[in-house]
Amino acid sequence: MGDRIRVLLVDDHQVVRRGLRTFLEVQDDIEVVGEAGDGDEGVARAEELRPDVVLMDVKMPGTDGIEALRRLREAANPARVLIVTSFTEQRTVVPALRAGASGYVYKDIDPDALAGAIRSVHAGHVLLQPEVAGALLSQDDPATGTGRGGTLTEREREVLGLIADGRSNREIARALVLSEKTVKTHVSNILMKLDLADRTQAALWAVRHGLTN
Repeated sequence: MGDRIRVLLVDDHQVVRRGLRTFLEVQDDIEVVGEAGDGDEGVARAEELRPDVVLMDVKMPGTDGIEALRRLREAANPARVLIVTSFTEQRTVVPALRAGASGYVYKDIDPDALAGAIRSVHAGHVLLQPEVAGALLSQDDPATGTGRGGTLTEREREVLGLIADGRSNREIARALVLSEKTVKTHVSNILMKLDLADRTQAALWAVRHGLTN
């Protein structure tokens, strides 16, 4: 039981939360620990419950999902946030990912694929669907990290490319025949050199700069 992924549901539609809970509760490795109906409540519940993964809607009355995500990151809440929404516009996708979302899926996702997405972001992967990557590539580079790729070593660029491919530290270590501790050091150096907050931003930087495989 201790290995179950603890999930918080944040969506202003009760029927959506009920449907998600009904499906997720039959998963042996996933436990729904709470629900929230708006962004403010979502932040409060995330601080109270300390879930592993938050399923966050974007468009909610009052505080929306993107602002709630920013607040969680400012509070250094360790939960991985998976955006689950029906909105596909770039003006929604890009800010959510820049705010620190670990992934972005749509509400019509196959239930088994949703469970897989939860497991993936919990494992440290960044879930970037092809159309989302395309939306990011069409944007102008933000100031953060711009022009600093030349400061990375060749090994750090390899690590960064694997982060963008959604690999966890363990998978990167295996692929490059390194220890996990060494990979963690490379990731820390990458974030410092590019002035990025987390590996999600690092993945976005890599996508924009063509470091994905």
